[in-house]
Amino acid sequence: MSLIDKLIVWSLPFVPKPIVGYFSKTYIAGPNLEDAVRVIKDLNAKGMMATMDLLGEESREVEKAYQAAEEYVNILKTIHDERINSNVSVKPTQMGLVIDKEMCYQHIRRIVETAKKYDNFVRVDMEDRHCTTDTIKIYLRLKEEFENYVGTVIQAYLRRTSDDINNLIKHKANLRLCKGIYVEPREAAYKDMAIINSNYKYNLEKLLASGCYVGIATHDEKLVWHALSIIEKYHLPPEQYEFQMLLGVDEKLRQIILNAGHRLRVYVPYGQEWYAYSTRRLKENPKMAGYVFKQIFHLS
Repeated sequence: MSLIDKLIVWSLPFVPKPIVGYFSKTYIAGPNLEDAVRVIKDLNAKGMMATMDLLGEESREVEKAYQAAEEYVNILKTIHDERINSNVSVKPTQMGLVIDKEMCYQHIRRIVETAKKYDNFVRVDMEDRHCTTDTIKIYLRLKEEFENYVGTVIQAYLRRTSDDINNLIKHKANLRLCKGIYVEPREAAYKDMAIINSNYKYNLEKLLASGCYVGIATHDEKLVWHALSIIEKYHLPPEQYEFQMLLGVDEKLRQIILNAGHRLRVYVPYGQEWYAYSTRRLKENPKMAGYVFKQIFHLS
């Protein structure tokens, strides 16, 4: 982490909300669904797919979880009506996982059922280690009923990941593979970035070689190169995988991947809870703080 990254993160509590909002414009579509649609239309025009995410986590009230599920049903209808190329990403805690697991499942099931109606797709997002087992169970339960309309996420920094993938391969799972950003204890997660990257490479090849559909989620060009070498090694068609990146991060690499003929999906978050998301993202990923700062002030 560079000194400028550390300074930006350290100063976040003292930064006025409007300034954080200015920074967040780079990687958050805006507070409203209309903002996300506008951003995605622009991405689609440039040849990119998208996944839409409603900001907000850990619903601790039944009504809040219900409202979030309702919003996702509306999002899927809007995607269909606006004819944009986007699916959705759903967080189990936002659907009430910490309140009632069955209620959470039923909310996500309703969203997946709606996705099937519109011939779309739902990615059940992965959160911290306390949610991992429940999230995988929810995904596999949904997959039995909805097969190709649902997928989930696996994080390379968790020590359990290889075992989880060995199980998910049996189900021909549709997975997004990312490094992981939550702060976890050493007994649960690798701390050495070289090991995390090696685990990412090892599990990516295992997934692609097994025929699983993989969302290769990374902004690390070394990992992108490794992914491309695996794709070439196994002669994989573009329909077998996609690259995934966050909105506003390394747009040059994004374009390089697209120009090489690979499919790419951009994560597009929106919502009224943009401030909490912005500060958390920047704290958890200080390198992103520095990157966004440089992008805004053209220092790179």
